[in-house]
Amino acid sequence: MKRSSGVLMHITSLWGEYSCGGLGTAAKEWIDFLADAKFTYWQTLPFCLPDEYNSPYKSFSAFSGNPYFIDLPTLAYQGLITREELDASLQEGPYACEFDRLGKERIALLKRAATRFTDVKKMNAFYKTHKHTEEFCKFMALKEANGMKPWSKWKTEEYDPDTFFAWKFIQYTVFSQWFAIKKYANEKGIKIIGDIPIYVDIDSSDVWASPELYQLDENHKPKKVAGVPPDYFSEDGQKWGNPLYDWDKMAEDGFAWWRDRMAFMCELFDGVRIDHFRGLESYFSIPAKAKTARNGKWVKGPGMPLINALKEACGDKLIIAEDLGEITPEVKALVEESGFPGMRVMQFGFLGDADSPHLPHNYNNNCIAYTGTHDNNTLLGFVWDLSVEDRERFLSYIGYESPAWDQCYDFVIRTMMASHAGLVVFPVQDLLKYGKDTRINTPGVSAGNWAFRITKEQFETLNKHLYRYWNELYSRD
Repeated sequence: MKRSSGVLMHITSLWGEYSCGGLGTAAKEWIDFLADAKFTYWQTLPFCLPDEYNSPYKSFSAFSGNPYFIDLPTLAYQGLITREELDASLQEGPYACEFDRLGKERIALLKRAATRFTDVKKMNAFYKTHKHTEEFCKFMALKEANGMKPWSKWKTEEYDPDTFFAWKFIQYTVFSQWFAIKKYANEKGIKIIGDIPIYVDIDSSDVWASPELYQLDENHKPKKVAGVPPDYFSEDGQKWGNPLYDWDKMAEDGFAWWRDRMAFMCELFDGVRIDHFRGLESYFSIPAKAKTARNGKWVKGPGMPLINALKEACGDKLIIAEDLGEITPEVKALVEESGFPGMRVMQFGFLGDADSPHLPHNYNNNCIAYTGTHDNNTLLGFVWDLSVEDRERFLSYIGYESPAWDQCYDFVIRTMMASHAGLVVFPVQDLLKYGKDTRINTPGVSAGNWAFRITKEQFETLNKHLYRYWNELYSRD
């Protein structure tokens, strides 16, 4: 890999005035910063419509876009919402996504905007090549017609055509605004990495449209569900609840659904991280009625046949294998055979011995190294929580000798920059040197996640000159 660097920040974390980060001026200002600081990549979290806990890793569709990303000032400029409607949408505070308010107000506002939208020809042209997204819009219209109940409990197959049109407008608008932002980024030399959750939700257009592709019973309920065994994050493991794929059935048409999914992601992004990549070698199968993940077992996954299909769909785009968690020799062999770069997380390096692959001196070129991911504590929170002995080892490793250990973070970033990793990525919280109260997700905890945002004033404290210097010094420009 060409040596490079990037920053991890979800769209929702961008600053702005309308309750959630979006695809407007702030996104372009962020791209300008990345370019000026000589970063190469901007990594985001999944783009799909989030679930009731605001998690983008569970959605009504793998082919959907988050309506909250839509930039309202752009809609006002286009005459699709009024000045009064725009002013009424101003946020109460800038530090967190106002999900409760968004849920009550934003879709209703976008539906009103849809009634004023007239450029139907362009929208219809988009859906000619995005059938899965149109399928999702129909799913949402049917879901509303059935009182928002899960699709397995629907009583009617009739829906309001105006609701269907509104969802088509919403999705078309999300992706139209995104393609403009991506074009701006690419013109500035910035590439964008997206994220694919390995599984989909049982109550999704994906399962509704093709239930035969999943391990379901005759009532369309999961027989087994996805998750992970007990690990660093949870002593009971994690029971995610997603339906498991019927890989044999998917293989019959050459993994067509996965090909479509990967082609869609590679249209949206310049690279894609496949979450829980180890599930392609073996996946953890948990009885649907089990209370925890403790009674699950590993089952052989699709392996290289699926990976080859993904490669064909994505061409020469960057594909990152999230190979964290319980990694067996078989998983390591699959990652190596795939040729995809794996992930390294510096925080994990100080939870093991000197042979840990997560320590910077053990990184090879074909890996993506992070100080932490969206599931980790922030760097400051991590160092704060270390035992005295482990903290001393950590500080010694990065060459930091001052007793004021809470000022060590530039040494960490420089250590990562100097490593052999082909790409190093820093969560924006670590560049800002923020504590655990700003972590974006705590695995296994349903409430209080995904809401972190930065303000314009906080953004302006980032030292682009220092990062530019380090990127140039360590040949990551």
